Amino acid sequence: MTDAAAPAKKNTRLNYALDYGPLLIFFLAYKFGGSESDPTQGPLVGTGVFMVAIAIAVAVSKWKLGRVSPMLWLSAVLVVGFGALTLWFRDPKFIQIKPTIVYLFFAALLIGGVLRGKAMLKYVLEAAYEGLTDEGWRKLSLSWGLFFLALAGANEIMRAALSFDTWLTVKVWGVTAATFLFAMANIPMLMRHGLSLGDEVPQK
Repeated sequence: MTDAAAPAKKNTRLNYALDYGPLLIFFLAYKFGGSESDPTQGPLVGTGVFMVAIAIAVAVSKWKLGRVSPMLWLSAVLVVGFGALTLWFRDPKFIQIKPTIVYLFFAALLIGGVLRGKAMLKYVLEAAYEGLTDEGWRKLSLSWGLFFLALAGANEIMRAALSFDTWLTVKVWGVTAATFLFAMANIPMLMRHGLSLGDEVPQK
């Protein structure tokens, strides 16, 4: 049983690395690639490295997992597109808009699905939430849709009010922490709607 569980754990770690690794590399490249004499150098270096890192993440995902998640695909397309605009116009505002578009896309997808009677998360996460009822999937999809909508609004406020350095720090550490905490906060609701925990002792 331990051997069977090992690949799943490995894939989970790899998924996290593919989702958050390029963003962390962006942060590090920005921090160490900047110049006091040219305030735009750090964001431009970070953006260029970000584009390469997310392209590698897509290739690794396809190679190791046999698929590329919709979020990674969308992020890659937008990072390359807005990254190119950032480098061409030498304006980091373009790369800052990318998260807003990603968040709005998933908010529209999830909330729109609920309004049409479809829990969109069920189609991509069913194996990870064994036993969850249809009502649980509906609530989960709606809650994540609203969360993404809130993130889109927060990103626009931060983009307008904060320096690039502060915005990037909050994006890498603050948003990542908020996402993890939000996922944990959903667990009690999921358990009330049939979520099966893998370490539960089977009842006879």
